[in-house]
Amino acid sequence: QVQLVESGGGLVQAGGSLRLSCRASGRTFSSYVMGWFRQAPGKEREFVAAINYSGGESYYADSVKGRFTISRDDAKNTVYVQMNSLKPEDTAVYYCAASRLYSGISSKNAYDYWGQGTQVTVSS
Repeated sequence: QVQLVESGGGLVQAGGSLRLSCRASGRTFSSYVMGWFRQAPGKEREFVAAINYSGGESYYADSVKGRFTISRDDAKNTVYVQMNSLKPEDTAVYYCAASRLYSGISSKNAYDYWGQGTQVTVSS
């Protein structure tokens, strides 16, 4: 069992930056692929970014490529997403998730554990 707790959300102006953190419980954090998803009101939960077990490979949705950077610190059981050049359309609840398998990691169905989410609001 893995428990995930996100933090770092808030209100920011367009063009600003935020860094979200997600801390995992347990001693097997390094054996999970970690992902970030987001869900805006009235929309489906969508993939944002993912990072593999070692942190050597990362993947991004086209909508955030070049603006967001995912990273992990296994010593701290934490995954981060640095979000720069934020746009109003980035407004959503952001969730981190953990997957035991390195397959289909842009799909929410690939993930076994989810955090409770943190709100990000970008004002224009």
